[in-house]
Amino acid sequence: MAGPVQSIERAAAILRLLAGGPRRMGLGEVASSLGLAKGTAHGILRTLQHVDFVEQDPATGKYQLGAALLHLGTSYLDVNELRSRSINWADALAARSGEAVRLGTPLEGRVLVIHHVFRPDDTLQTLDVGALLPLHASSLGKVLLAFGATPLDAMLEAAPDSYTRHTLVHPEELNRALAEIRELGWGAEVQEMSMGEAGVAAPIRGQGGLVVGAIGVSGAVERICDAKGRPQPALITVLREAARAISRDLGAARW
Repeated sequence: MAGPVQSIERAAAILRLLAGGPRRMGLGEVASSLGLAKGTAHGILRTLQHVDFVEQDPATGKYQLGAALLHLGTSYLDVNELRSRSINWADALAARSGEAVRLGTPLEGRVLVIHHVFRPDDTLQTLDVGALLPLHASSLGKVLLAFGATPLDAMLEAAPDSYTRHTLVHPEELNRALAEIRELGWGAEVQEMSMGEAGVAAPIRGQGGLVVGAIGVSGAVERICDAKGRPQPALITVLREAARAISRDLGAARW
């Protein structure tokens, strides 16, 4: 029986090193950390970069995990499966809340809306399936960021856009907001993407507890929030019940 392939073992070690670090790493740091010659480490990094498993900062020359590899973290769960498992619960949530419901997953630094249930009234509404929402200014995106479903550093380095005067664009305030989301188990955006609009979202977990998506309710700020601008407790309750139910269907044992 053939033994292990050394180059693959070394590539895996480099990926683990980059995944475990809090920042980008230079060629010298990677090589010294793993006891490799710089030429060997550079060749492996160059190959990993070619297949988008590693990215190199053009300004500093340092390396970090690439988008293709990060996408593999949740690719075991097909988007169609996530949507099919969520449809009935999303419909019920729209009926109970009286508001629009969206289901989102991370895609290339944004939130891809994969399912949208209209608010159950006769008003004119536009289907958002396929829309890409900003991570930092949407409740769906903030939940995905808070629970590690998509990387935060890359978004911050890209200088997040300010959509309204309420949009969180500074790293300190965004980090505080994400810490609060992790503590509460849900996240909100109040007039951060559009004035007069608000939303609240909760994480959806798959097998092993990994967050694979988020489900959210959105609508006019006066319906989503109380007089002090805080999301309605009853709305949070029905939202989290739906998120737990979908997570259970996806095999998240803790839910």
